[in-house]
Amino acid sequence: MIVSELLGICFPHLAGVHIDRLFRAGATVRIEARTGSSQARCPACGIVSRQVHSRYERRLCDQALAGQEVVIHLRVARYFCRDAGCAKATFAEQVPGLTRRHGRDSTALREALTAIALALGGRAGARLAARLAVAVGRMTLLRIIRALPDPVLSAGPRILGVDDFALRRGHRYGTLLIDIGTGRPIDMLAERSADALATWLTGHPGVHIICRDRAGCYAEGAARGAPQAIQVADRWHMWRNLGEAVERAMAKHRAVLRTLPTESASPPDAPTQDEPASEAVPAPEPQLRSGRMAERTRQRHAAVHDLLAQGRDLRAIATHLGLGRNTVRRFARADSPEELLVNDGTGRRPRLLDAFEPYLRQRWNAGYTNAEQLYQELRAQGYQGRPTTLRQYLRPWRATAIRPPAPARPPSVRQAAGWLLRDPATLHQDERRHLNHLTTACPPLAALREHVSAFAHMMLHRHGERLEQWMAAARADDLPDLHSFIAGLHRDLDAARAGLTLPYSSGPVEGHVNRVKMIKRQMYGRANPDLLRKRVLLAD
Repeated sequence: MIVSELLGICFPHLAGVHIDRLFRAGATVRIEARTGSSQARCPACGIVSRQVHSRYERRLCDQALAGQEVVIHLRVARYFCRDAGCAKATFAEQVPGLTRRHGRDSTALREALTAIALALGGRAGARLAARLAVAVGRMTLLRIIRALPDPVLSAGPRILGVDDFALRRGHRYGTLLIDIGTGRPIDMLAERSADALATWLTGHPGVHIICRDRAGCYAEGAARGAPQAIQVADRWHMWRNLGEAVERAMAKHRAVLRTLPTESASPPDAPTQDEPASEAVPAPEPQLRSGRMAERTRQRHAAVHDLLAQGRDLRAIATHLGLGRNTVRRFARADSPEELLVNDGTGRRPRLLDAFEPYLRQRWNAGYTNAEQLYQELRAQGYQGRPTTLRQYLRPWRATAIRPPAPARPPSVRQAAGWLLRDPATLHQDERRHLNHLTTACPPLAALREHVSAFAHMMLHRHGERLEQWMAAARADDLPDLHSFIAGLHRDLDAARAGLTLPYSSGPVEGHVNRVKMIKRQMYGRANPDLLRKRVLLAD
């Protein structure tokens, strides 16, 4: 009793067959089962037959059980068709909910693979299926998608969303159609044109409202295919077009941005006039080396100078001490061995810039940190080195010294336009102060601010009936860039008024366009239009 209940729980889709044996072979769970029916219906003519022709065994892959692959060995019967005029002489019986004609997997497994293929595509879906103990190839998943029937749509939705998407960015575009009421895509057109949209609307009547962007081809196609429908221009696109006009107008008055008050404060640790200049970049203290190498240097220096006192030349001294002439020359030039051991403890001879170090520190602490300017001043004092040497010499000073604050840059045109387009409640105190300064110093910007605020209020509170009044008020001011925006609204006046009045928008369509982009990236170059259409329209 417990075994039968366990089988019913684990294999509910096998309730229509008799299970004879359940065993495990390697990593695979195998089930031997048989059908118990005595008759079957012909799939061609529909006549029931009881005359058995033969029996044979089918192998069906099934869903995994506890992470193990499952294979069903199902023994079925083949019947004679009783209709002499039927094209089929014999036919095999099918188990509802378990088998299908020529199928090598169960109905439950096929549904699971279909969901995986639609969600992930071929390559990623095959990797997930392998984790689920179902061996399937990526091309098999793609064939499953292509074998799915297209959704049947006899009539159009009441509220239709239309937008374009890129089949090949910059070259080919298609059209995506969305049911705004349900939020699901209902069709994809292979081109972006007025003719394609008009043809689709003619073949799918019943559309009352069409949400679209401000593309002219969709406006023309909607007017031809569904003249009775109300076209709704998307509010986000209208606000974006207004923002572009505001940015162009702000660019013509960019000179006013340079008059904005800037506040500059010196850093708290900057040196003042009362402080000594040497405290900003302190001079390094001499360091004497110690150890065996330092003692050897002192001994050689003493030996070289003793031989020089005896009247020997550099060549003879080098031969006597076993040193190179350049080394002997370096020891001879040094008055004391400490000259060879100072210089930050490296033992190197003084650099050319060491003679100019006091002057450099004085100028650096006074605030002159430009390497090119300092190089020109040193050249006037006799420095013969290269500018690169000076820059390398000053590099440690830049890491420790305090730099003066950079001069404040005026805001960009886009940033200033953003002040006009943003909600005043979200502006910071400095941004609000700068915006007030701009509108006070430039009357055209003050008028532009008023018109933008009025349009935002009209858009947020759905007062589309005020659109003509707003357009007339904006035309009265000398704002050419805003006039071009108004001209575009006038060409699409009914749709713009409806977009500012009705609660519908193209937001769901934009979301599905982003989903199409994601699906294209998942398919690794196999996003052909037919395969892309199946995945977009049939996925959950």
